[in-house]
Amino acid sequence: MAYLVKQLEKRHIAGFHLVGPWEAKVKQGFEQLSMWVKSKQLQPQEWVCVYYDNPDEVPAEKLRCDVAITVDASFRIPENSEGVTRTEVPAGQYAVAQARVYNEAFEACWNLFFDELLADQSLQIASGPCFEIYLNNMQRDGYQDIEMHIPVEPKVL
Repeated sequence: MAYLVKQLEKRHIAGFHLVGPWEAKVKQGFEQLSMWVKSKQLQPQEWVCVYYDNPDEVPAEKLRCDVAITVDASFRIPENSEGVTRTEVPAGQYAVAQARVYNEAFEACWNLFFDELLADQSLQIASGPCFEIYLNNMQRDGYQDIEMHIPVEPKVL
């Protein structure tokens, strides 16, 4: 899987913070997020999911993520937006790869990307959340194009 290393600016996001198995929570979260976006007539810059934990180290019922939209720094959460939080994805150096996901096989794409990064002789995975940006409408297209982001730093020898 080809990837590039990019220096990214901080992203401001608004959405829902979820805890539990990602394969169930992310889908539910995006249904909830879509209803909120539509009801408040918002124009999302991007649709994103931010992952805070390593599923190899954290039990599924404790995995944390945010399903969100990117917003301007000045964005204020509208009234009657129960459960919506506003936070930031930190700026930094990220390895970035794109994938096309069929049949909701997101985990396989992420695993392939992590395997590639772990084999890199000059980079190592840094602390911080990973996130994905959704590039198309999965309901319309029947697949999901995503851009995956993993924080990285130069490998210490």
